[in-house]
Amino acid sequence: MRFVSVRDLRGKSADIWRDLRDEREMVVTSNGRPVAILAAVNESNLEESLRAFRRARAIDAVVSLQRKSVESGTDTLTSADIEAEIAAVREKRTR
Repeated sequence: MRFVSVRDLRGKSADIWRDLRDEREMVVTSNGRPVAILAAVNESNLEESLRAFRRARAIDAVVSLQRKSVESGTDTLTSADIEAEIAAVREKRTR
């Protein structure tokens, strides 16, 4: 996979767009760190590509939540514990 700096994207955009057809994906970097992904799409695969991208982001979000749950120890809560917590919050709201 090819890495392209923001500076190159600004200054050589015509070359990058042309090369993207063959490369299929490129990673855009700023100060050496990845900040975006360029992916070649066309009218026939745009919706499918967007769905795949959104699915990947959703999976990443779930994994992140699971990791935070393990770190905070809330991964061991029972259903009863969760229901009790919800009830306590709702009780506070009605006051």
